[in-house]
Amino acid sequence: MSAGTLFVVATPIGNLADASPRALEALAGADLVACEDTRTSRALLTRHGIAARTVALHAHNERAATEKLLGALRAGKNVSLITDAGTPGVSDPGALLVAAAHRDGVRVVPVPGPSAALAAYCAAGYAADRFLFAGFLPSAHGARRKALAALEASCPVIFYEAPHRVLETVQDMLERFGGERELVIARELTKKFEEVARMPLQEARPWLLAQPHRQQGEFVLVLGPEVASRAPDQAEGERVLEILLKELPASDAARLAARITGAPRSALYAFALEKKAKDAG
Repeated sequence: MSAGTLFVVATPIGNLADASPRALEALAGADLVACEDTRTSRALLTRHGIAARTVALHAHNERAATEKLLGALRAGKNVSLITDAGTPGVSDPGALLVAAAHRDGVRVVPVPGPSAALAAYCAAGYAADRFLFAGFLPSAHGARRKALAALEASCPVIFYEAPHRVLETVQDMLERFGGERELVIARELTKKFEEVARMPLQEARPWLLAQPHRQQGEFVLVLGPEVASRAPDQAEGERVLEILLKELPASDAARLAARITGAPRSALYAFALEKKAKDAG
C-alpha cells in the first residue's frame, strides 16, 4: 500500500472568509485533520460544512501525535495539518510532523494562504529586498534585551508579541534601535478591530497608551530597515557654494548651496566668509 499525503494547509488568521477553495478542498478530502486546538479548528470546519475527523497536535503532545499521524500516513491515509490560525510551522506547531514525513518518504504538499507575518509586512510598506522573521522574543526582560542586542537588523524584522508584553517590547526596541527607526504595529489583523499604524519608534509607546484597546489582541511588529545615514556632503556643498559665490553674496550663496546639497548652512556660510577673506588677501 502506498503512503498517504501530508497537506500543510494555511488557514485564516481571523476572518474565516479568507479560507481558500484549495484549502477547503484539502480539509474536506483528508482522512484526518491535525489541529493545534480541535475546538478552534472546528469553527472553521463547521462554517464550511466539513465533517473531517480531527486529531490534536500541539506544543505539549507534538512528538506523540507525530508518531500517531505518521502511522496513519504510512497506512495510506491523507492528513491535513493546520494550526489555530495562519501557516503551520511559523511560530506554531507542525514542523516535527513535516520533518518526519520527509524522513519517511511521505509526500508533503503545501497549501499556501494566510500568514500574519506576511500580511503585516505587505501592509508595512518597506521597500527592501530581504527581511528577517524573528517570531516571539523571550518573555523575560533581560533575555529579551539580550536577544535584541544580538539581532542583526539592518533589514526589516518581523516579530510576534503578546498584548501583555507589547509595551515593554517597544520600549526595549526604542532603547536598542533609537527613536528615528520606524515601526509598524499591526494588531488584530483581518478582524473587526484591525489596526495597522506606522510611526517612529519614539512614538510607539505613546500610541499604544493613547487608547486602552490598543494594548489588546494579537500583535505583529514590523521594525523598519536601518535609517540611512543623513550626514551632509560637505565637499559637495562647498563645490556648489564656490560657483554661487561668483554671482551672489555669501549669505545667499550659503543658503542656496545648503538647500541644493543638504550641507549645513552655518558651515557653508563660515566657509564662504573664509574664502572671501582669502581671495581679498
